[in-house]
Amino acid sequence: QVQLVESGGGLVQPGGSLRLSCVGSGFSIASFVMNWFRQAPGKEREYVASITSTTRKRGYADSVKGRFTISRDDSVNTVYLEMNSLKPEDTAVYYCRARGMKDYWGQGTQVTVSS
Repeated sequence: QVQLVESGGGLVQPGGSLRLSCVGSGFSIASFVMNWFRQAPGKEREYVASITSTTRKRGYADSVKGRFTISRDDSVNTVYLEMNSLKPEDTAVYYCRARGMKDYWGQGTQVTVSS
């Protein structure tokens, strides 16, 4: 069974940090471009970050550039999102996506930034 499972979300104060993980099962992420998206209440899902499979080229939305870092470890079939200097507007459900010959999405993990 193909799955992507996110973890690491939670409640954090403004200025804090979180590290999200996304583990793939039933397939290898090695040949996939891995992405993070997020969806805030009442808003459309939006792109956050991506990392390619071979060159490890990274891309970021302007809103998170300089604060978030995406990485991957294909040996453990996992992609990460390191989030620093978190702001209340980063509050959202964060989704992992594997894009390649097929397109897979995870179920999401909630991130809430609030004092």
